[in-house]
Amino acid sequence: MQENTKQKNRKNSDKAKQTPRQNFTRNNNQKNTQKNKGHVYGVIDLGTNNCRLLVAVPSAHGFRVIDAFSRIVRLGEGLNRDKNISEPAIERTISALKICVDKMKRRGVTRMWNVATQACREAENCDDFVKAVEQHVDIKLDIIDAKEEARLAVMGCRALLDCNYNRSIVFDIGGGSTEIIWVQYDEKRKLDIIDWISIPLGVVNLSEEYGTKEALSTAHYQEMKNRIKEYILPFEEKHNIKASIDQNKVQLMGASGTVTTLTSMHLNQAVYDRTEVDGAWIKSINLVNLCNDLSKMDYKERLALNNIGNDRAELVVAGCAILDAIIEVWPIDNVRVADRGIREGMLHDLMEKQRHINKSNRRKRSRQKYYANKKAQKKSNAENGTPINS
Repeated sequence: MQENTKQKNRKNSDKAKQTPRQNFTRNNNQKNTQKNKGHVYGVIDLGTNNCRLLVAVPSAHGFRVIDAFSRIVRLGEGLNRDKNISEPAIERTISALKICVDKMKRRGVTRMWNVATQACREAENCDDFVKAVEQHVDIKLDIIDAKEEARLAVMGCRALLDCNYNRSIVFDIGGGSTEIIWVQYDEKRKLDIIDWISIPLGVVNLSEEYGTKEALSTAHYQEMKNRIKEYILPFEEKHNIKASIDQNKVQLMGASGTVTTLTSMHLNQAVYDRTEVDGAWIKSINLVNLCNDLSKMDYKERLALNNIGNDRAELVVAGCAILDAIIEVWPIDNVRVADRGIREGMLHDLMEKQRHINKSNRRKRSRQKYYANKKAQKKSNAENGTPINS
């Protein structure tokens, strides 16, 4: 069964990358303008809880975002119980995807990539869902595996990784899973993924299991932490990460709504300000203390806090338990906060591939021009009776 699932994911991924749906219509003026300006890139990250869009154009230092969208769709709602994506979840998701596609059309997107992650990997009716999206939204979804998800998360956050640390732990707490990636810099300062794990526990499935309205008991909060540690501890034993931590060679980076929410709370932001959160260094103990405080509150008490929204108030305790477990196993003093992740990694990936294509095309045109000039010179020499030097 596991092999069949891997084959299905690989088939979906290959098909989506080979034949991306890019049939947006534009008039001739738009096409000519786009030709002069270069490509516009659009990426959709469809997770267990959120549907997110970024539209960007290349810049000197990476890319410049020209449009964005995010909506809570709860694609994985009830998935643990029913093993299928529910009809209400499908309707919510298709509605959000239509908004994404409209934005990409208006922005003249010419290169796009749309991925779905844990919820689609788990759902028995994933194929039906993908067909419904293609039928109603006219885009193809690439169901990426956990390894690709981890790679994209690292690509999205790499600008915030400090190469003064030889190695880094990057974690991404999602709705249906948590990715932990162990990375290092080689002698040439190139970033390599040593290993990774995908824990099939995230803020949505844990919240559904333990509840969200009542204050969680200390025993249940500890139980959630222990379940996460069941996956982390073998990974630690395999790589002996603590030895590198003891030598102060490891950076800890978190890329998730849980970490950004806690950081915003720690900074006493009345309104979330990404410019202050993204890239911030926060003491681990401050995050853990916030986690402990939130775990003792019920939903209404969490909602009464100024800087936490309805959905985050419902899911944050599960995220706190995951974060708390990670810091408990790897007691690194500071956490680097990243309000970026898979979407940014997808943009970097698409743009890097396009740069390789452009470079190859330039070489091809250069060779064609060289041989055309050489042929013309031979013809001219022959007509003038000039000897041809071989």
